[in-house]
Amino acid sequence: MFVTTHWSVVLTAARSDTTRARAALENLCQTYWHPLYAYVRRRGYSPEDAQDLTQEFFARLLERNAVATVAPEKGRFRSFLLASLNHFLADEWDKARAQKRGGGKVIPLDLQSAETRLGEIPVENFTPEKAFAHRWAITLLEQVYQRLGEEYRAQDKAVLFDALRATLAGKSNAAPYAGLARQLNMNEGAVKVAVYRLRQRYRALLRETIADTVSSPDEVEDELRYLFRTLAGT
Repeated sequence: MFVTTHWSVVLTAARSDTTRARAALENLCQTYWHPLYAYVRRRGYSPEDAQDLTQEFFARLLERNAVATVAPEKGRFRSFLLASLNHFLADEWDKARAQKRGGGKVIPLDLQSAETRLGEIPVENFTPEKAFAHRWAITLLEQVYQRLGEEYRAQDKAVLFDALRATLAGKSNAAPYAGLARQLNMNEGAVKVAVYRLRQRYRALLRETIADTVSSPDEVEDELRYLFRTLAGT
């Protein structure tokens, strides 16, 4: 079952319910740890050091209730994470390395998967900041796709979703409606309606997922534009 946590909820809870805030923040960190790992690797750290660093960063982030210092009316989770990590790298990582290596595992990290995904990021002209942004965008879209798939499966429409999911990346006039109609034993008109509904739900979930990472609904459209710019490489 897909569980979402709103960044605005974390910000609010941090001032009155630290236990709830920690649990909510940990949930968000489990979802969006890979962009941080990619950033650290692009900073030149080895996979082992990057893994230790990411774990130590999360441990300290969750212990110190750093979220309480963020104004509730502003602050995107994306920006908060990267700024906090940079502070950790500058001021605390050297001290952390002097302590026991590979301490507690706060967030489950799949190092092999992380390295495979890192290899998908273009090396040329990709700064650590761009690597973080790229992986952030991809991770967010993966959450949208997962939520959409789970909704269709819950409605016993897994076959329909599997057949139509490729249309999410194509233009509306490029969908192979005739072939899909034959595959699904539907008429083309019904397929077009199904594709339209799939895309509409995808767009709605995209905005909902972005809303989970910002502190105000007013920031959703701006963050959506950021996502598109990142994926376009601009």
